[in-house]
Amino acid sequence: METGLKGEATVKVFRGNTAVAVGCGSVPVFATPMLIALMENAAINALREELPPEQTTVGTKVDVVHLAATPVGMTVTARAELVQIDGRRLLFEITAEDEVELVGRCRHERFVVERERFLARVGQKQDQCGNQ
Repeated sequence: METGLKGEATVKVFRGNTAVAVGCGSVPVFATPMLIALMENAAINALREELPPEQTTVGTKVDVVHLAATPVGMTVTARAELVQIDGRRLLFEITAEDEVELVGRCRHERFVVERERFLARVGQKQDQCGNQ
């Protein structure tokens, strides 16, 4: 894996991913939490062919600026680029735009983890609180 990897993700804005629907605002525009999810998805897509099946990545930090509202019916596309690798730590720069303008910018950190080991730790946590 090396810097420069790129990934993309696209979503159409509909009632279900607006600020009103997800409970983070009172206007029917693309919700900030949904923008963040789209940006993370673009970063994941950049790595899709790079990791062996026993590894995955988990998001640990998101520094996002939501610059413009996108109404229902428009499409938002996020484009991620891997800009830094520090051991298991991966840093992405991500932009998102609709058909008219730039709607967001982000720096996003992910860590490479061993899938089974990670899930085992999550399972231990579940066992500690009695939730299954």
